[in-house]
Amino acid sequence: MTTSEQPGTQRQRSRLGAQLLPGGRETRFRAWSTRAGRMCVRIGGESHVMEPRPGAYFETVLPVGAGTRYCFELDGQALPDPYARFMPHGVHGDSEVVDFSVYEWRHPDWTGRELAECVFYELHVGTFTPEGTYRAAQERLPALVELGVTAIQMMPVAAFPGERGWGYDGVALFAPFAPYGRPEDLMAFVDAAHGLGLAVFLDVVYNHFGPDGNYLTSYSPSYFTDRFHTAWGQGLDYAEPHMRRYVTGNARMWLQDYRFDGLRLDATASMQDDSGEHILHELARETHALGGRHILLAEDHRNLPELVTETGLDGIWVDDFHHEVRVTLTEEQEGYYGGFRGGARELAQVINRGWQYEGQFWNVTGEEHNRGRPATDLEAPSFVYCIQNHDQVGNRALGDRLHHFESVTLAEYRGASTLLLSLPMTPLLFQGQEWAASTPFPFFSDHIGELGQMVTEGRQREFAYFSGFSTLNVPDPQAAGTFESAKLNWAERGEGEHGRTLALYRHLLRLRREDQVLRERSRRFIRAGAVDTGAGEALWVRWETPQGVRVLLWNLTHTPLTPGLLALPFALPPEVLLHSEGDLHAPAALGELHLSPGEAALLAGPVEA
Repeated sequence: MTTSEQPGTQRQRSRLGAQLLPGGRETRFRAWSTRAGRMCVRIGGESHVMEPRPGAYFETVLPVGAGTRYCFELDGQALPDPYARFMPHGVHGDSEVVDFSVYEWRHPDWTGRELAECVFYELHVGTFTPEGTYRAAQERLPALVELGVTAIQMMPVAAFPGERGWGYDGVALFAPFAPYGRPEDLMAFVDAAHGLGLAVFLDVVYNHFGPDGNYLTSYSPSYFTDRFHTAWGQGLDYAEPHMRRYVTGNARMWLQDYRFDGLRLDATASMQDDSGEHILHELARETHALGGRHILLAEDHRNLPELVTETGLDGIWVDDFHHEVRVTLTEEQEGYYGGFRGGARELAQVINRGWQYEGQFWNVTGEEHNRGRPATDLEAPSFVYCIQNHDQVGNRALGDRLHHFESVTLAEYRGASTLLLSLPMTPLLFQGQEWAASTPFPFFSDHIGELGQMVTEGRQREFAYFSGFSTLNVPDPQAAGTFESAKLNWAERGEGEHGRTLALYRHLLRLRREDQVLRERSRRFIRAGAVDTGAGEALWVRWETPQGVRVLLWNLTHTPLTPGLLALPFALPPEVLLHSEGDLHAPAALGELHLSPGEAALLAGPVEA
């Protein structure tokens, strides 16, 4: 390797696994193992010796092309390739040589979207459609465009054991999960989304590997370390160059070969690293060096603005907004909900400050510490807000959605939706949320034998502070019926209250996109507060930009209220833009507007003199 070669060329030549060479008639097989004294690649029952190279590498070039099935032999023991680009028969089977150039991109000029333009729609490929495939999901993309979202957030697709699961127990991170379709099917999905103006993000898990099918330690124990531990097992050793390159190379593959627009990094608080440059910083640096508009988002409960301002990530999934909304509507105080009081004043604090905890003591059993720092330097798009996501639904005992909770009315649900979609922060919807789907999203998996029982028992321990896990008939995660129950029922989306909710979401997203005030994406234009009605408090949010004034009112009391009679610290704008339970096309005049419990309204007017 000459010193004049570009870094990309060096990376290609040093890539582990199977790499199809130019011309498509030969493949380089390359592996790294500190355990093996002799290594072969086995194809069609025949073993081919790999030449040892300095640094514990083994390599050979064979006259085989794309589609070839293979495995490695370490001192005679056949093992899957942990760097495989596709594993058609699962994580314990043979790998397949992949030609990434076989797919002809129809929209190669797609330039992506800025984070400020994103309205995320989180989907799980296996339950988004009855078929549970990339191709079936692709057919539903026009419906998402019609809804008004602009970015898809795909739950993990890296190969994991079994035929069904959430994807957070991936073990072959370079291989798309075979039951969803082939690599070119995934490329076609991303390509079709780009053609419709949708950005596509992928959820990736770089904080742990699943308990079944992780063969990295069979090649070398130094991928992992006892210096760190996560809730899911042994810590990844990012100080080990091969583990570090495994993660950074994986990110590059999704962004370059599959052309994803960005990545959502799962549980970044568990990505512990004591090396000179934190792995998150390197991921951000390398991702942004690729050019274009690639975006990295962190799922991180710590409320640390430096993840954006110093580490270089682009945004953070913010738990506090979801939790305050949920506690406001349900009054739940179990588990981490015990750290939130809910209500109009608490919601206003989150909106004004970005999140609730800025260093206050987090007094939740087992997690007592000072949590968070002020987010003064973060702009609105860096906060990803939601009222539902896969965790906050799926980690409940029954997988019940917010509107399934017995005390939450559809009016309250639609009021919360109005708040979420009108704020300048980046909103995220969870599949089916837009029509108040009747289907739950329980946890499901497909682990073999005793491991499946261990996973079930582990979840019961992990969420023991939620009483539902001990008092309710929790669906068996291993049962196929639990998985089937999570599949969306698309036939209901236009019916009754489902159709009414869907119409509201479409209208809100149109206003978010087209209204000259609501389309501003800066925190400096908004402030929020609470007003005492005598029967409780209502939430208000006020926007003032050079283009005009907007006010949102959300009735969080148990009695009807008349906006014009509220003792607000400002005059109400005269025009009713939207009433969450009213006629979307002909809203009532301000003098005739009344908000029943849970209802919200958006008002509009010119800048005050």
